[in-house]
Amino acid sequence: MEKIKLSIIYYSSTGTNYQLAQWAKEEAEVNGAEVRLRKVKELAPAFAIEKNPAWKRHYDATQDVEEASSDDIIWADALLFSSPSRFGTMPSQMKQFLDLQGGLWANGKIVNKVVSAMTSAQNPHGGQEATLLSFYTSMMHWGTIIVTPGYTDPVLYGAGGNPYGTSVSVSQDGKMQEDVEGAVRHQVTRTLDVAARIVNGEN
Repeated sequence: MEKIKLSIIYYSSTGTNYQLAQWAKEEAEVNGAEVRLRKVKELAPAFAIEKNPAWKRHYDATQDVEEASSDDIIWADALLFSSPSRFGTMPSQMKQFLDLQGGLWANGKIVNKVVSAMTSAQNPHGGQEATLLSFYTSMMHWGTIIVTPGYTDPVLYGAGGNPYGTSVSVSQDGKMQEDVEGAVRHQVTRTLDVAARIVNGEN
């Protein structure tokens, strides 16, 4: 049986989505997947980062994380995206990364990839669901197979009950307000399960 290849592609300014991506990586490896953890390129000007101590700390602390490229998409059987919400949609850093994949789209290199997504915002109604739907709108254009957690495990209710993907609200001091680690791990397991059914021809 072929080992599933998962690319986890995230954007994080102060570290929340980096943590979600780390939990996802751990769970994927426990499930026997090959994993690439990649961040998208930072587009914000240096002065904006410098003005926010938490942003600057996280930016400096993750210099060793490799930036995402088109190869990470081509390589993968499944893709897991994670990024914060910005006014109810994905941030410009993630949007630019997706927009730059037009060549892959035009040549059919993304079709039938299994895709799922996670997000965060400052409160439960801060655009989390809309942000995930903005990911999935792009993914429908790509011809991917979208896998959401739905309500497939009780752990999702304790994490806020978002059926579109794991989402978490974050306080002003950067602390997650819901316990979503279990939801992240379930979402990854479900994504890999669907990918394995496709890659290995399972029912």
